[in-house]
Amino acid sequence: MKLVAFDFDGTLSDSEMTVLLGKRKGVADEMADITERAMNDELSYAESLYDRAALLEGLEEERAQEAYDEVKLRPGAAKLIRRLNDYGHHTAILTGGFERGVETALEAEGVDVDTIVANRLPVKGGRLTGEAEGPLIEGTKDRELERLADELDVEMSQTVAVGDGANDLPMLEVAGFSVGFLPKKAVRPACDTIVASMYRLGKVFEGRSMLRPEE
Repeated sequence: MKLVAFDFDGTLSDSEMTVLLGKRKGVADEMADITERAMNDELSYAESLYDRAALLEGLEEERAQEAYDEVKLRPGAAKLIRRLNDYGHHTAILTGGFERGVETALEAEGVDVDTIVANRLPVKGGRLTGEAEGPLIEGTKDRELERLADELDVEMSQTVAVGDGANDLPMLEVAGFSVGFLPKKAVRPACDTIVASMYRLGKVFEGRSMLRPEE
């Protein structure tokens, strides 16, 4: 395998960015309800993201950054990314979440990935506009994975996708190897294997000769 693509919210992180942002605006319950409906494929991801962004209209940029500062990687995630990088894989995060939250979480752990494809919450006059923009609102993760593989001259058979929710289904279905990380029920049939921790994911990668066994 050459290209390893991760979802972020619910996979690399157990933080839900929109819920953290919603707490700053007093709309966390509404955010969580919309998120759950989207993850269970009851609502299109684009609809859910626009609905959640609209709830955040007027939130101060500083308050939004406080929420991003709370976004954390799962235990073992940073170590696993470093191992993949060191082994020579191209690591990517493909997320419908927000670029600033992803970057903040990675910076906090001192780890980098090669590519981040994420959405953004525009700011005007120091406040969120209530809008959302980015490649993974109307766009889908399979297209982004295929685009990235093409740019890197990597066969799709040499790609790995790791995700948990309905919006991960497209990339899980086209990747050479698909891993469900505590996946929702609707996602399980698309997974070649299922794991519940970054430790187990590392062992799966070792078993496929994608990583050297740890000493």
